[in-house]
Amino acid sequence: MSPVEERAAAPARSATPSRGRPARRRTSTRTRAELALLLGPALALFALFVLVSIAAAVYYSFFDWNGFGPPSRTVGLANYRKALADPVFQGAIRHNLVFAVLSVAVQLPLTVALALLLNGRLRGRALLRLIAFTPYVLSEAITAVAWLVMLQPGGAVDRALRSIGLDSLVHQWLADPDLVLYTLFAVSTWKYLGFGIILFLAGLQGVPTELREAAALDGASAWQTTRKVVLPLLGPTVRIWIFLSVIGSLQLFELVWIMTLGGPAGSSATMATYVIDRGFRRYQFGYGSAVAVVLFAVCFAFALAYQRFALRRDTDGALTGRVD
Repeated sequence: MSPVEERAAAPARSATPSRGRPARRRTSTRTRAELALLLGPALALFALFVLVSIAAAVYYSFFDWNGFGPPSRTVGLANYRKALADPVFQGAIRHNLVFAVLSVAVQLPLTVALALLLNGRLRGRALLRLIAFTPYVLSEAITAVAWLVMLQPGGAVDRALRSIGLDSLVHQWLADPDLVLYTLFAVSTWKYLGFGIILFLAGLQGVPTELREAAALDGASAWQTTRKVVLPLLGPTVRIWIFLSVIGSLQLFELVWIMTLGGPAGSSATMATYVIDRGFRRYQFGYGSAVAVVLFAVCFAFALAYQRFALRRDTDGALTGRVD
């Protein structure tokens, strides 16, 4: 190409990007409009039922209010100080933490073991998976009422123990202050074990078969393959399960409320049952709002910390840059 032709072509090349910019702006505007149209209703509902509710709870927490008429008597942070100094609320926090620790220490290894078992080649594997998942399908109310009847003195649990000669194990399952919390944990484990099994079974489908075969060819036993290959690859699923389990333990309500109402003598109370008891049964709505804010703060702080220190390695690997 001659120098004259090059000078003639240069303006045409430089004009090309300018013609593309309006098209990109139109595409960007259209994308934003589609996102607003699709996400707008969900965000509006979220703001109405979550953000507004949180703001209302924070507002009412500064009043001594019984729920009737507009709040008028401001008490500042007195409700928060009262809650944090109440031995019953302190015990409720401990109970939630006990549930969270037991969930990770007991339910996690049990769930992983059952998922590995049900992932193998077993006769009737589909039926066993269905049986394991069925309790999770039941509502908390049905589960609580069914176990409340079975755990009554002389109920199905006591009769089953006596029928096999274990009379010494018969207890007041829901009336013994030293035992009731662990009884509720056992019921909770029965209820939610199936969800964890399904979650880990889904995670096991992402473990490449080639890696197991390569480990077997190298002479690794089944246990060594599981410990060195399978379990490390289940790390993201384990971290998600721990997050869901701990958040669920901190918000535990239905099973406890229906089976024990937080008793006897507050020995099974949780933060959620404490909120309902103080707010709706004793008409201390201002105080109950303060306790609800504390519960929200605990869950939110855990979620942020867990996202920062545990889930970051997974989310960082999943994020992709924007492609224009």
